[in-house]
Formats: sequence, C-alpha cells, structure tokens
Amino acid sequence: MTDATARRRGRPRRTESGAPGDTRDRILAAAREQFSEHGYEKTSVRGIAKAAGVDPALVHHYFGTKEQVFQAAVETVFAPALRAPDVVFDGPADEVGERFARFLFGVWENPVTRTPLLAVLRSAVNNEVAAAVFRRLVTSQLLRRVAGRLDQPDAELRAELAAAQLVGVAMMRYVIKLEPLASADMDVIVARVAPVVQRHLTHP
Repeated sequence: MTDATARRRGRPRRTESGAPGDTRDRILAAAREQFSEHGYEKTSVRGIAKAAGVDPALVHHYFGTKEQVFQAAVETVFAPALRAPDVVFDGPADEVGERFARFLFGVWENPVTRTPLLAVLRSAVNNEVAAAVFRRLVTSQLLRRVAGRLDQPDAELRAELAAAQLVGVAMMRYVIKLEPLASADMDVIVARVAPVVQRHLTHP
C-alpha cells in the first residue's frame, strides 16, 4: 500500500502542508482574495487552492465545501464587529446609540478591516448562498447579542433597525461612495446618525 492510499483522503502530507496553522491561514487569505475578485459564484475550491499554492484536497480538509470556506472567511473578517455588544453596552444607557455608531463606523474606517469586509459583502450582495451565510453570522453573533442586552419586548426588531441604519450609511459611504457623505467628517456623521440609532434601541 502506498503512502497516498494509506493516508486518509483529504488529509495533508507533512511534507506538502507546512505548519497546519500557516497553511490554513494561507488558504483563508487566498479565499478572501478570490471571493473579492471573482465573487462567490465564480470562485471555486480549485481556484482558491491554486491561489494558496496547495492541493484542493487541503482546502476540503481544513474547511470542507466552498460554502464552508466562505463562512470561515466571513467569520474572520467580521470578528472585529462582533465585539460591538460588549463595547456598546459598557456605559450610560443614553449614549448607546453613539457608541454603536462610532464602533461600527470605526471598523469601516480602518483599512485593515474595511478591505476584507468589502470583499465578503460584495459576494453576499450578489449570491443568495453567500447572503445566507452572512445573514446567519450577523443574526446569531451580533444582532441577537445586541437584542439580548435590550430591556424591550421588540428587542430583535430594534436591534435590526439600528443595524440597518448603520449598514445603510456604511454602504453609501464606503461602497457606493456617494458625496458628500463619502468625504464627510466622521464626527459629523456620528452626530447625525447616533440619535436615530439611540431611538431604535431605547426609545419607549
């Protein structure tokens, strides 16, 4: 029996994979680039593997299907925003709207977090499978956690409306780049948007 047949299908050889963590990170970085450049539908596991310089079996080994690769990419990219509930509710209740707006816009303002976030958003906007993955993550990891901190009977709706307000502004500013919003000072934007977000979250 050869090494290839003895080896479990999809499992990397030590000599071809390098450190597991490094290989996984390289595949994930390649996946984000491929989804950004080609979108979800035109990205393939084979293309991701080629961009990462590995065998396609390694992609399946570490992540599974293309949908699972995309989910891993989204989770990594969206990780900074998932800190929002802890940050937003750590302080006076009448300043929740401002903290929420400033925190999420801060994620968009940072080029390190904005670039990969734009990549996964473009895929999510153009493909229902990608959108479903993104929606599940946002709902379970962000909106439900925000809603859980609200003492209101319609907490989930409030959290979604607040997020919609912020995401809408972010899309117009960073994706569509509509002027004068795209070049407006961030403090001005926060001052205008925060009261609306505050009303969604806490107004009776």
